[in-house]
Amino acid sequence: MNFKDYIASIPDFPSEGILFRDITPLMADGEAFHAACEELIAYAKKIGAEVVAGPESRGFIFGCPVAHELKIGFVPVRKPGKLPRKTISYKYDLEYGSNELHIHADAIKPGQKVLIIDDLLATGGTVEATIRMVEQLGGEVVGCGFLIELEALGGRERLSDYDVFTLLKY
Repeated sequence: MNFKDYIASIPDFPSEGILFRDITPLMADGEAFHAACEELIAYAKKIGAEVVAGPESRGFIFGCPVAHELKIGFVPVRKPGKLPRKTISYKYDLEYGSNELHIHADAIKPGQKVLIIDDLLATGGTVEATIRMVEQLGGEVVGCGFLIELEALGGRERLSDYDVFTLLKY
């Protein structure tokens, strides 16, 4: 399946000069969404994932079906103030400003093989923050899976120590 047929390109969103890749048409098409999830499931099986971690919110959309199909757990990675129990956090810089992510302090068991799934690999900052927290908890990141990779933004290079899988590239 050509997944690019299901991605809408929106010029000047959210600001002038940005070409936004909208995944909602893919999510709205049952066959395309299923096929994308099936490819991520095959990748998860190949790398031996024991748990899936996904940054909010689109990491939930693609990570939960993978975890469900494999009968493994899903760990949400959230913005500050969204998780109810003790968390660890990681702050990181963005092009304009900074961000912070949290994960429950008991979400990953030492030695557990973790697959991180998100919709988009751009600069890699969000996934790098997720990796740092998983590793701080003793988990082993065995792969990072994405629907889309924006090659010019350098995310794959930033994650060069990890196995990276993407379904389509721009």
